[in-house]
Amino acid sequence: MKKYYSVIVIGAGPAGLMAAGQAALAGAETLLLEKMDRPGRKLHITGKGRCNVTNVATLEEFVDHFGSNGRFLRQAFHRFFADDLVQFLGELGIQTVTERGGRVFPASNQAQEIVDALVNWVRRCGATVRTHSRVERLLTESERVTGVETSAARKAKISDKRAYEADTVVIATGGASYPATGSSGDGYQMAREVGHTVVQIRPALVPLETAGDIASRLQGLSLRNVSAALRIDGEKQVEQFGEMLFTHYGISGPIILSMSKLAVDGLQNRQKVAVSIDLKPALDEQKLDNRLLRDLDSHGKRQFRTVLKGMLPQKLIPVCIHLTGISANKPAHQITAEERERLRVWLKDLNLQVTGHRPLSEAIVTAGGVDTREVDPRTMESRLIEGLYFAGEVLDVDADTGGYNLQAAFSTGWLAGRSAVEQIMEFRRTSS
Repeated sequence: MKKYYSVIVIGAGPAGLMAAGQAALAGAETLLLEKMDRPGRKLHITGKGRCNVTNVATLEEFVDHFGSNGRFLRQAFHRFFADDLVQFLGELGIQTVTERGGRVFPASNQAQEIVDALVNWVRRCGATVRTHSRVERLLTESERVTGVETSAARKAKISDKRAYEADTVVIATGGASYPATGSSGDGYQMAREVGHTVVQIRPALVPLETAGDIASRLQGLSLRNVSAALRIDGEKQVEQFGEMLFTHYGISGPIILSMSKLAVDGLQNRQKVAVSIDLKPALDEQKLDNRLLRDLDSHGKRQFRTVLKGMLPQKLIPVCIHLTGISANKPAHQITAEERERLRVWLKDLNLQVTGHRPLSEAIVTAGGVDTREVDPRTMESRLIEGLYFAGEVLDVDADTGGYNLQAAFSTGWLAGRSAVEQIMEFRRTSS
């Protein structure tokens, strides 16, 4: 069995597949190692199985979605961006469609189509793909990577250890969310062992847990076109408009996931975290009050609970009655100005105290990772270990929902794979 490769890529997710394919396409002898039974297991379930591959937002908007570390991705996005990815997928026979919010999906709505196309492309490019191969550690010498040591589980459950020499190694092991797909944080340990700093990992794009029984009473209710504001110690941090979902433990859905990282950080800092839901964001305070006056007047003899049917989903009505303290049987024309004000305030501020978050294993994305200050953004090469590259979620970069994280994986994978080959060619040129 061959023991030497020019490029070894660890992890066959989107970043690893892109890196391995680009390296092999450039003529490098490339080995892609995946510890699971097949490549792309997490990619297969992204976007609820539909795979939101990228977004049509501008480069500047993309960078903004990654927060303070977004600038690290600027070079990778300049080299390989959303339009390049869409063209690349088209060349693989995958047509894409753009949906609300600029989200780009395969027209088939099948994430597996993306996985199959990428794996077949990597193999056509000439890379060797080896599954059931867990990398135990990096091999280094004089601050340069020299290869990897792997273990492979045999049917008899006997560990088969192997060492592969390499000129360059790309770590594309993903984060630590959805560990059943293979993203169990292996890359962080490899990076630490060779001297890299790993910023504390924590869940991002994760559902939130709330106090009391309001969420459990509303379990299964999905709200569209609402606004949610995240408050930490009473100060509004961010506000999102769109769709959310109540669960038995709290709240989830796109707008909640997008603000969850800030909530997680607030909780870890022992701050008071709350989410304020505006059920009528299209109406300001005065317009909402005018509407309430009109509705109550026009339904004068009807009971309060009946009037609410024109304002709220059925599941929300008993919660509204409970929290506003207005009798369900009270005729609309008997509701006082003070009660109408309580209703108006509640409609604009359904307040839920956040007490926790779901575990990292349930998060869509991992926040934290290899410190980007120790990685060259022009190449994705380690600034500490020559010939070592990073790509994808293993890095301390993460964004909210909308296809941004997958684009970052593809872009950094593309750059790492290309850069690894360029380094090898430069080394051979100067050594000859």
